[in-house]
Amino acid sequence: MVQDFTQAVENIQEKLLFALPKGRTALLDAIYLGFNKMEEARYARKALLVISDGGDNHSRYTEGEVKSRVKEADVPIYSVGIFDREFRTREELLGPELLNEISDVTGAQCYTLDNPNDLSIVTRHIGVRLRHQYVLAYAPSNSKDDGKWRKIKVKLNSESQILVRLTSGSLGTFL
Repeated sequence: MVQDFTQAVENIQEKLLFALPKGRTALLDAIYLGFNKMEEARYARKALLVISDGGDNHSRYTEGEVKSRVKEADVPIYSVGIFDREFRTREELLGPELLNEISDVTGAQCYTLDNPNDLSIVTRHIGVRLRHQYVLAYAPSNSKDDGKWRKIKVKLNSESQILVRLTSGSLGTFL
């Protein structure tokens, strides 16, 4: 972890500017541990920001294990991909897809960043999305905890354009 909880984007930018890639990457482990860290968050509305090339070549957790945890956590993962245009390894080649899939599972978004100085623009956009997010909860009338999926119907009355995303966790998130 490079930066603990912060509202100062400059702290993240500074660390990102001076970060030098080296060694092996345990991205899936970092995401899993990020969810553990979220349990310490003091605000109810949470989001995890992952800045990476998406390559993973050293994690103990598998992609399936992390995706299962992500689905249950009800925490959106916004990922910011900083990618080399020339992929040297298979992990780097699959990196953009991995970041996109993990963000998509949570109903969030994956951004591509060419210039680290643009990070503040991306984080402002994420902040706006988080502030304009509504969460609807559903409790079935059948109180049996059988783990079965239930169909629900949500009707929206609005003149404006609304983007609706459902997460597969215990809560559906509507943006």
